[in-house]
Amino acid sequence: MDADAPLLSVEGLGVAMGGVAVLEDVSFAIAPGETLGLVGESGCGKSVTALSIMRLLPEPPARIASGRIVFDGTDLLDLDAERLRAIRGDRIAMIFQEPMTSLNPVFTIGDQIGESLIVHRGASRAAARAEAARLLDLVGIPAAASRLDRYPHELSGGQRQRAMIAIALACKPRLLIADEPTTALDVTVQAQILDLIARLRRELGMAVLLITHDLGVVAEFCDRVAVMYAGRIVEEAPAAALFAAPGHRYTEALLRSMPAANAPGRELPSIPGSVPPPAARGAGCAFAPRCGFVAPRCRAALPPLGAPPHRLRCWHPAGAA
Repeated sequence: MDADAPLLSVEGLGVAMGGVAVLEDVSFAIAPGETLGLVGESGCGKSVTALSIMRLLPEPPARIASGRIVFDGTDLLDLDAERLRAIRGDRIAMIFQEPMTSLNPVFTIGDQIGESLIVHRGASRAAARAEAARLLDLVGIPAAASRLDRYPHELSGGQRQRAMIAIALACKPRLLIADEPTTALDVTVQAQILDLIARLRRELGMAVLLITHDLGVVAEFCDRVAVMYAGRIVEEAPAAALFAAPGHRYTEALLRSMPAANAPGRELPSIPGSVPPPAARGAGCAFAPRCGFVAPRCRAALPPLGAPPHRLRCWHPAGAA
């Protein structure tokens, strides 16, 4: 692999469900060791993007209609099921939104962590159990060895999420996809989990795709940000540049609605309307019905995404003359 090539490159990805396009022309790249934040409102396509990368979408009804997903020089869309299984959980791992529905309720935590080591590394059961205890300790679960024989329902929400992270890290993946990893956790545990992912990223040198709707998290933990709206990337830039000078009107509105951007006691501004369903996006910019700067051209034609380092899909960007 070229040393300057991205670890992951998603190129023109299109996904349809039941014949209706849910993702269109999604493109972004992640360099080795980099953290990219993928942000947007619920229903914009973030999780579908993650599941497409992992090739975990049910086909049918889903269908990858176009594009490439190139990981470490290999297009994942060209691989058969056996070669995909060799990569998933080994070189690419994923933390899902809700550990209680992702962990198997009838297997112990130790067995679920050790499974990856047995399948991908050929470890013995004794070696896998010892490594599972080390991983639980690494992710901050106290008395780790005594937790190996616990079932998911016997752990707290924060401990289950840490166990999920241990499973994902078992084979030292080059890419970790974290899909809303702090959903349903209290604020203190959220901060601990995010700090843990950031620390492990530094120690292991892995790249991270962090999927979230929390812009405060993105500002603190991500190198670059991709903003998604209605199944498309509408803006992508280094995190500092995007927060200092957002270009797309949707990104600008998202930043205005952050609690940190508003005085205490002041009502938070909101974005009127809602994300259009996939079948009702129209020919132009999908944000046009909610945008205060909309012009006829916005409704008639879809703007191109533009060139890096600050890519933008907007006919009338913020800050333009």
